[in-house]
Amino acid sequence: METLELMELLSPEGLRLLDSLPAYESTDDVVKSVAKLRKAGHGPGLVAAVLSQSRLRAKARSKFGPFADRMLFTDAGLEQATRLQVAAQHAGRFQRAGVSWVADLGCGIGADALAIAALDLEVTGVERDEVTAAIASFNLAPWSNARIENQDVTEFDLSGVDGIYLDPARRNASRRLSNPADWSPSLDFAFGLAARFPTGIKLAPGIDRDLLPANAEAQWVSVGREVVEVGLWFGSLARPGISRAALIVSDEGTSELTAAADSEDAEVGALGEYLYEPDGAVIRARLIGDLVRSLGGRMLDRSIAYFTADRALSTPFATGFRVTETFPFDEKVLKRELAARKIGTLEIKKRGMDVDPAQLRTKLSLKGQESAALILTRSGGKRVALLAERI
Repeated sequence: METLELMELLSPEGLRLLDSLPAYESTDDVVKSVAKLRKAGHGPGLVAAVLSQSRLRAKARSKFGPFADRMLFTDAGLEQATRLQVAAQHAGRFQRAGVSWVADLGCGIGADALAIAALDLEVTGVERDEVTAAIASFNLAPWSNARIENQDVTEFDLSGVDGIYLDPARRNASRRLSNPADWSPSLDFAFGLAARFPTGIKLAPGIDRDLLPANAEAQWVSVGREVVEVGLWFGSLARPGISRAALIVSDEGTSELTAAADSEDAEVGALGEYLYEPDGAVIRARLIGDLVRSLGGRMLDRSIAYFTADRALSTPFATGFRVTETFPFDEKVLKRELAARKIGTLEIKKRGMDVDPAQLRTKLSLKGQESAALILTRSGGKRVALLAERI
């Protein structure tokens, strides 16, 4: 978004027009919508801005719920923004630690700052990009205990601040930056602040684990079975005795698995009637062993993140399947068996096997009204194909 486009959008006419639009639908005829607004006398720049915001608000509802309908966004800002459910977890850390004033460095469109302000803590968001800072100011306007500063986070005066939150930018335009020294701010800068303040740092969940400091609590977060981040927590924001955590956020609430360190492997055993795939946060946190032992299960293979049990288990930390048939992995056998069962809808999952599910699906020539899950993995050192149903 350009500065002139934002100025038009933030004008009284622009905001009134935006709020007057019907809810955006992906099937809307954009050309027709533009023509209608232009015929009503609105300029081309304003029309483009409000229609873009209407689309972004609709997209943002998955992250912000009804709050999205009063917020403004950029495409990049929305993509990088913390989901409101997760931001609330972050904010709660600062509140429980007794922090009174948080500096949200690299605040983006203000998602985390919004959650912190909602808990009546003072929060200052710092954002280098002028347009993004203006949008964050708009989003934080309802809270008198929040403000946004448009400047480089490395130059911000931290006098009086007693808590830090950072979300380093890990992209430059369309390019992902792999070197932490190139992030904005750099990871070394973030760790330097963590040595002085209670600090939270949001990072990509696939970060090189060798970069994780020994004095930090690392919490991988999964929302709707998608691992969205790893949060590093320092000082009073870190919980005593916990260095690894997997937080599962769903419509039913939150569940968490914690440990003092990576868990040891669980024992390997024979395939039972039920197979379980741990949530990605549990896998990333390397807490599979603890989970399997707590449920009385066993691993199929030490190098594969599936475990098995002889009974149905209820856990928020894994997805379960009841195994109905077991075959040696052979495409011709699978094609014949699936055809015999009239399976036309097939969910294909794999671990520990070099198979392209899309290519395999084509070769299987699926037809029929039945549905099933096909799990390709190793058991007892052999490649197997498990026909299963979700539980």
